[in-house]
Amino acid sequence: MDKIINIETAMSFIHDESVLMIGGFLSNGTPEHLMDAIVEKGYKDLTVIANDSGLNEKTGIGKLISAKLVKNLIASHIGTNPETGRQMSEGTLNVTLVPQGTLAEQVRAGGVGLGGILTPTGVGTEVAKGKNVIVIDGKEYLLEKPLKADVALIRGTFVDEAGNIYYDGTTKNFNPLMAQAADTVIAVAEKIVPTGEINPNHVMTPGIFVDYILEEE
Repeated sequence: MDKIINIETAMSFIHDESVLMIGGFLSNGTPEHLMDAIVEKGYKDLTVIANDSGLNEKTGIGKLISAKLVKNLIASHIGTNPETGRQMSEGTLNVTLVPQGTLAEQVRAGGVGLGGILTPTGVGTEVAKGKNVIVIDGKEYLLEKPLKADVALIRGTFVDEAGNIYYDGTTKNFNPLMAQAADTVIAVAEKIVPTGEINPNHVMTPGIFVDYILEEE
């Protein structure tokens, strides 16, 4: 199967009200190419699951926020993008803040088919409101449900034609977890290389998790 597609084909998997997982940490490792394309298409009422909402209106997920395409945001923090906070205060953007470790584990749980994860983080706080509290050996834990998405948009440094991915440095962040937790996974490559060129010991996301690939322009 030829996994290499163009930007138009990539956009055909996204629709109004799609649930998207988007890799990156303060836009480091975020597929900017796809963010621009989504803004151009103008998809509405998106749900975005990500570490954060970018640094400003010109970076990463911040582009989607600025264009008011996102209805629901599930993220670990939003403080680096004032526009996100403004829309949240106005009531036009629903924001669910999740501790970063919990968010990562929820995505992982979605990818491996778990019914949820147990964490002590948030017990006795606003985070616990409406959630199941489970006691194990006398200690309270919150049951946090798994997260999944319609489409995961990730970015790799080198991606071979079979979809195997190598991430350079901290660009790895949430990308490998999200590649396992979506119905369709689209990877943007800094460079597409022939299958076998990436040392198997350096593969961080196996190609079996990647449905489609496109190269940065």
